[in-house]
Amino acid sequence: MEIDLILKIAAVGIIVAILNQLLQRAEKGEYATLTTLMGVIAVLLMILPELRELLENVRALFEL
Repeated sequence: MEIDLILKIAAVGIIVAILNQLLQRAEKGEYATLTTLMGVIAVLLMILPELRELLENVRALFEL
């Protein structure tokens, strides 16, 4: 895994955490929940190619 991907995930996490706190203090809990959900989806989309590569490597490892 590249360090760039880890830094991108950390940046998304920090941004989502800040937005979540701001929205919670503004009593916009439903928007805070949606922001958190969008952050999780964004991170999943970022790691999807890495997961695909991992599964291909595992499949190749156990092929006869």
